[in-house]
Amino acid sequence: MNMNTTPIDAATHAVVWLDHRQANVMRIGSTPAQASRVRAHEHPTAQHGSEVRSEHEFYAQVCAALEGIDAVLVTGSKTALADFRHYVEKHRPHAAPRIAGYETVDHPTEKQLAALGRQFFEL
Repeated sequence: MNMNTTPIDAATHAVVWLDHRQANVMRIGSTPAQASRVRAHEHPTAQHGSEVRSEHEFYAQVCAALEGIDAVLVTGSKTALADFRHYVEKHRPHAAPRIAGYETVDHPTEKQLAALGRQFFEL
């Protein structure tokens, strides 16, 4: 038995809605959508650049939540998308090819997010 085989019902696509404090990750595929949340840890310090470090830690957690997914649609505000895209391109270039697109979307429900992902990926 090949250990690298992906189960037939495994979600190989995801759609993410994010802002600067949280991300809603929806794995979509042949099975019902599976949602998970990633939240930024708020730990303000007096150190220079602590907000940037906190944002990078958050974006790293979002990237980790997307491991094993073949294609991802990232949605959110224009600013959040630009910041996340910059982070991925600079700090996680190996993840960039799996991001199929970026779309500006304002606070969708989980059902709307799943529908947007299915429409985008034609599932």
